[in-house]
Amino acid sequence: MLTEEPRPGIKLIKQTGAGRSLTQAIRLNNNTLNDLTDFPEIVAQLVEYPEEIYWIDLSFNDLPSIDPVLTTYYNLHHLNLHGNSIQQLSEVDKLAVLPHLRSLTLHGNPIEEEKGYRSYVLSTLPQLKSFDFSGVTRLDRSTAAIWRRMNIRPKVARRRRD
Repeated sequence: MLTEEPRPGIKLIKQTGAGRSLTQAIRLNNNTLNDLTDFPEIVAQLVEYPEEIYWIDLSFNDLPSIDPVLTTYYNLHHLNLHGNSIQQLSEVDKLAVLPHLRSLTLHGNPIEEEKGYRSYVLSTLPQLKSFDFSGVTRLDRSTAAIWRRMNIRPKVARRRRD
């Protein structure tokens, strides 16, 4: 990534004197990425304020899982992961630590075929306003809450034996 020139967009991205971009978006879609090794280090070299990243687009790559490194971007609002190879629905649990996440795409991954896919994601990430490019409605939230009560067993606290 460090040697590639970014694809031109509609707006010109401003640069600092050190050559870092003044942007809040990382768009690495339509590549063949299968892991995010060194992602934070590379982003830190490319972007002036990586802690302010607002949008990450990793759609149409070959990512087999949701890398925990994505959860280090506390201000993340939009995350596009559609068209990858994510197989385990439980991978979504990792994103629950992102309090500002409002928009997520996961369609086109093998997890989309899992029973209760939409309800699982919306019950795990209740703050989402948009999921797979469609708005989250009150009915979606209600269905997700019911689905969670019926399918997710609460963890029982174990008693300590003295």
